[in-house]
Amino acid sequence: MLLKVLARFALLWLSLFPSPSFSWVSSAPSPPPMLRQVARFSSRAVNNYSRRIPTSSRLFMSTESRKPGVASPEELKSFVEKAGDKLIVVDVRNPDAEAEPGDQKSLAVAPLPSDGVRPMGVHLIWDRNTKSMPLPPTTDLETPIITHCGGGGRGQKAKDFLMSKGFTNVLNGGGPKETDCWAEFGDK
Repeated sequence: MLLKVLARFALLWLSLFPSPSFSWVSSAPSPPPMLRQVARFSSRAVNNYSRRIPTSSRLFMSTESRKPGVASPEELKSFVEKAGDKLIVVDVRNPDAEAEPGDQKSLAVAPLPSDGVRPMGVHLIWDRNTKSMPLPPTTDLETPIITHCGGGGRGQKAKDFLMSKGFTNVLNGGGPKETDCWAEFGDK
């Protein structure tokens, strides 16, 4: 009886406060192992498991959560479709290994924009010291822009910076580490 109550409490808790350390998949075949052990005494709780967890918390599976401000793959897909050929993808990574040693891994996976690679991309380095970056090559402040770095931290800072300069249509795409997001715009 006590385990049944604990299982229901755990499911309710997870539905109200999803864990920041991992996300859920909407088509997950079963609850996590620890929860399965606790909930095995309550088949009703297990059957209702996926309905109790909010959809927004079950969408993606990863071992760590996204950085704050990184758009979802659905948001990015819709944004890219609406933007069409007006889209600008701002890559704020720094190829200088001394300035940003962490960027070397993502640069090995996804190269910086150039004429032949990622034609809608522009490379505008986020400077941590000045907390600024060059502005994109457009005068239209409603131009659709996706900012990114390796995983989304500087991408969010770049988004906030551009919005403070008057740009109104900006999303943080995370970066190559966010593979599900990267799939929506990484080749642009």
